[in-house]
Amino acid sequence: MKIHHLNCGSVRQIDPTYEGLPSAPAVNHCLLVETARNGLVLVETGLGLDDVRNPGGSLSADWVEMAQPALQEHETAIRQVERLGFTPSDVRHVLLTHLDVDHCGGLPDFPHAAVHVLEAELRAALAEAPSRRYRPAHWAHGPQWRTYESTGDSWFGFTAIGPSGLPEEIKLVPLGGHTAGHAGVAVHDGNKWLLHCGDAYYYHRELDENPEPHPLLDIVQTSSEVDHDKRIDTQARLRILARDHSDEVTLFSAHDPWEFGRLAS
Repeated sequence: MKIHHLNCGSVRQIDPTYEGLPSAPAVNHCLLVETARNGLVLVETGLGLDDVRNPGGSLSADWVEMAQPALQEHETAIRQVERLGFTPSDVRHVLLTHLDVDHCGGLPDFPHAAVHVLEAELRAALAEAPSRRYRPAHWAHGPQWRTYESTGDSWFGFTAIGPSGLPEEIKLVPLGGHTAGHAGVAVHDGNKWLLHCGDAYYYHRELDENPEPHPLLDIVQTSSEVDHDKRIDTQARLRILARDHSDEVTLFSAHDPWEFGRLAS
């Protein structure tokens, strides 16, 4: 499978915690996966056309103030799909780590795609919206939801769920703590696994043996968690995965611009 790394929505600029890296806008890291039999698979959507064109209508004012999104139409997933020579209808599946605004804002741009998410996440979003976290405009078109419980096969010590209608090289991996039904998405590129960890962590140094959170991103991380102990446990398990299986799995988070730059290049 061919995998494209896309930034579908730059937000506020951040500084690294050590020398050698430039300051950069945080990103909304998405994957576009070309499959042989299942069309295009989009992992996360980032911000969508409606968000960019009318942020006051689909995004909350306090989220915009906090995130400082660039709101550039060329960064939306739909425009990047088109630049790669595809049409929006070629995207037949969307997998989401969770339903925060910056992870699912592009859903209305792909109305015919099946949308895969954990059942607990959809249930929480429908119950809590509208809020800064969950915005009904992102699913007002009536997505073709495909939901899953947090049970499945073993995968490097984690649970892995095979989404319906997708090849075995794509899996949902529950990673609790950030939201009620937060998950990672694992994709095998033919050589090794890529694990999109969503917001299970925010900064690459959180995976170090002596973890170092980013001072700004950690404010967002801790203020938005729904289960602190579960989030800390998830990060500890991801740290072990990164340490013990680096030759088999590459981990990355949704918003770290330096991880994105390394993988996109």
